[in-house]
Amino acid sequence: MIPRYARPAMTAIWEPEARYGVWFEIEAHATDKLGDLGVVPASAGKALWDWWATNPKIDVAAIDALEAVVKHDVIAFLTWVADQVGDEARFMHQGMTSSDVLDTTLAVQLCRASDILLADLDALLAALKRRAVEHKHTPTIGRSHGIHAEPTTFGLKLAQAYAEFARCKTRLIAARAEIATCAISGAVGTFANVDPVVEEYVADKLGLVPEPISTQVIPRDRHAMFFATLGVIAGSVERLATEIRHLQRTEVLEAEEYFSPGQKGSSAMPHKRNPILTENLTGLARMVRSAVVPALENVALWHERDISHSSVERYIAPDATITLDFALARLTGVIDKLLIYPERMRKNLDRMGGLVHSQRVLLALTQAGLSREDSYRIVQRSAMQVWESDGAKSLLELLRADPEVTARVPSEVLEASFGLDYHFAQVDRIFERVFGA
Repeated sequence: MIPRYARPAMTAIWEPEARYGVWFEIEAHATDKLGDLGVVPASAGKALWDWWATNPKIDVAAIDALEAVVKHDVIAFLTWVADQVGDEARFMHQGMTSSDVLDTTLAVQLCRASDILLADLDALLAALKRRAVEHKHTPTIGRSHGIHAEPTTFGLKLAQAYAEFARCKTRLIAARAEIATCAISGAVGTFANVDPVVEEYVADKLGLVPEPISTQVIPRDRHAMFFATLGVIAGSVERLATEIRHLQRTEVLEAEEYFSPGQKGSSAMPHKRNPILTENLTGLARMVRSAVVPALENVALWHERDISHSSVERYIAPDATITLDFALARLTGVIDKLLIYPERMRKNLDRMGGLVHSQRVLLALTQAGLSREDSYRIVQRSAMQVWESDGAKSLLELLRADPEVTARVPSEVLEASFGLDYHFAQVDRIFERVFGA
């Protein structure tokens, strides 16, 4: 992942030193339990931990140099640790296979990454709730197909986003639980050379649960579910980012990204204020989603194990989590500082001569005894005149002059059909559904 779209806490999870640190913990915990079982001397685990307590740093370059010779990362690591610890290190990795270390480590890393992402979602949810409450009753136009539909409030727009990201949080909690599994089952997963209690012990120490049955690798349907969840969250990021981008268009301009003092929008045009952050979020969301298909394809491995998944996960695990962490933090900042223009919202709401109230007149006519088809025809006849005049004509005035309307709908009922409050009668109830009483 390039530094431009990375934050330190998430990046640190994927650094080689952090990965090798988890490898060591797995090996040392397993050696401890093997010592309790009498499979290896009890002194072996103690020797590992004693060295670890005084070891200032893992020498990544030295391990890389060994791997260049042996062509195997876990063997290179074990060789380097043995050189540091001495004779007792020969009892490390007893009955284990490389996947026991690699897969369990990946589970630890994805859990730690999940914890950061969950904190990111909490921050975003807090920002969305604050701005939703702030604009709970701010009238704006709802759009379908990009076309004016009926009035809504800007608070409802943000409440919808809150509910969506709350679902994202629920899904991520489930995905974290799905991925938090440990496998210390040895070659082809039979526990032939390592007792299952070793796996249980290591899992407990690392905050994981034992994989019920592994094939030498943890089944990759778990990982597919995890990355699919990240992809869904990225989709929600893009959905909200796209909404803001549309609202910032010059002819709409109902909301826009904060434009800081000294900021410049274009190298050529000094007037430009572009939605660069939300455009960036749209691109980042695409990158997170790009991890989903490879993760799904990793499910189908040969027999008890192959490593076709390995290279994929070395890319997608850090890239997807680092990118999504950055994107969620950026989106939180956008929402927190979003410039919102209620006056422009009201101007846009009113610009089409009251067309947004056409359904209320339709319903009034049906309640007065006309068929729905005739009511639709009557209202549409005037509505199209307003549409074609680009709002210069008023729908209310045209309907007042239509004898088919005035013969059935009293003038006070007709005028009341053009009020905004009717549309917002259930806003409080919706907010209670989303945020609680």
